[in-house]
Amino acid sequence: MTDPQLALMMLGLFIFLVFLGFPIAFTLMAMGIGFGYYAYFDAGRMWRSLFRLDETASTWDTISLSVEGFFNNRIFDLFINQTFTVMSNEVLTAVPLFLFMGYVVERANIVDRLFTTLNIASKNVPGSMGVAALITCALFATATGIVGAVVTLMGLLALPAMLKARYDNSFAAGIICAGGTLGILIPPSIMLIVYAASSGVSIVRLYAGALLPGFLLVGLYLVYIVTRSILQPSVAPKPTREEVPDVPIGPLLVMIFTSFFPLAVLILSVLGSILFGLATPTEAAAIGALGGLILAVAYRALSFQRLRESVYLTMRTTAMVCWLFVGSYTFSSVFSYLGGEQVIGEFVMSLDLTPLQFLILAQVIIFLLGWPLEWSEIIIIFVPIFLPLLAIFDIDPLFFGILVALNLQTSFLTPPMAMSAYYLKGIAPPEVQLTQIFKGVMPFLGMVFVAMAIVYVFPAIVYFLPNAFYGQ
Repeated sequence: MTDPQLALMMLGLFIFLVFLGFPIAFTLMAMGIGFGYYAYFDAGRMWRSLFRLDETASTWDTISLSVEGFFNNRIFDLFINQTFTVMSNEVLTAVPLFLFMGYVVERANIVDRLFTTLNIASKNVPGSMGVAALITCALFATATGIVGAVVTLMGLLALPAMLKARYDNSFAAGIICAGGTLGILIPPSIMLIVYAASSGVSIVRLYAGALLPGFLLVGLYLVYIVTRSILQPSVAPKPTREEVPDVPIGPLLVMIFTSFFPLAVLILSVLGSILFGLATPTEAAAIGALGGLILAVAYRALSFQRLRESVYLTMRTTAMVCWLFVGSYTFSSVFSYLGGEQVIGEFVMSLDLTPLQFLILAQVIIFLLGWPLEWSEIIIIFVPIFLPLLAIFDIDPLFFGILVALNLQTSFLTPPMAMSAYYLKGIAPPEVQLTQIFKGVMPFLGMVFVAMAIVYVFPAIVYFLPNAFYGQ
């Protein structure tokens, strides 16, 4: 078996083990070290240790030198160096800080105030409760970037209120599932930080490039909610005064000032400091984490127990991301050394694709990978396979990254593995069936594809802010 064939077998075996349910990070490391031991095997280097034995060597000397000979392989040097590379990556330093900000905000009891305020403020808009739920999801998802937390919390808060207001089960569930995924696209997105670390694209330009596509997707969601509420009033009846009370303008402004503005100011402060060059993403994330703590204190929601939970969840998620990087770097280095990337590149070139056809093929593959895998595994493991091919097809990695970020919304919305649907089903009332949730997310799934098409046809949506802030 040739080395390129061995590389393809390595990739196929990895996918097979993932489908069996093995932990992805440790599977990557095991596959990388296992195949790497063969790839970097040097018999002379291994036996050199044993040649140091003489007739008077003790049993312990024999064992220790044999062990030394076994580990005298460059794959172990590669593994250590890749681990150090991940630990010293300045871009990834922002991940735990943004995560900590999100977990603290999640526990600060902000969301219930925000949803109540927006629900009252938009009561005269068709589908007002759905509009309020989506905007709340968008803000909360942007502040946290944690899909499961947003969908779960909004499912506990907004879904019962919408069902009580006689909203259609599918319509209400679809709004929450779609809104909860927006945090992986709209900055400050942790997914974009991970993509920047994988691709070498400036995280600042990525944030600027993702802002308008994120607003575009939110706008399409809102248009769908309002339009369907007008055309089909039975799915979103106008709320009664008992369900949404009338509040005079003065008290309403106070409610907006105390619920909407604090979270909006925190998000805009973090984003503004990054986009205007006032702080690096890591520094802005640190300010965001401090701002989250201040908000929690201001809302009297900060306790030692909540702080401890936030720190624990932050460290657990950060460790997962970092070990994924270590495993991915080791796996991809061995895969490339064996000639796997060259085989894939030659195969893609033999298809004689146009840049558009290559983009469609790449996005279809990422879409399909979104069924069994989460965005972190897709970005860290599989997207780097496409990155060397972008220069061949003259595709900007920034533009490709934004399309991937849009596409990964589908990984949480596409049945049968729509994780946001399962998050919601876990806390939804018994009368809300999983099939109803799947039915509700399908129109929003269509909106994602519409957004991707619009971005491709009008690439200025991606490039306008990066060029305006930082030049060509």
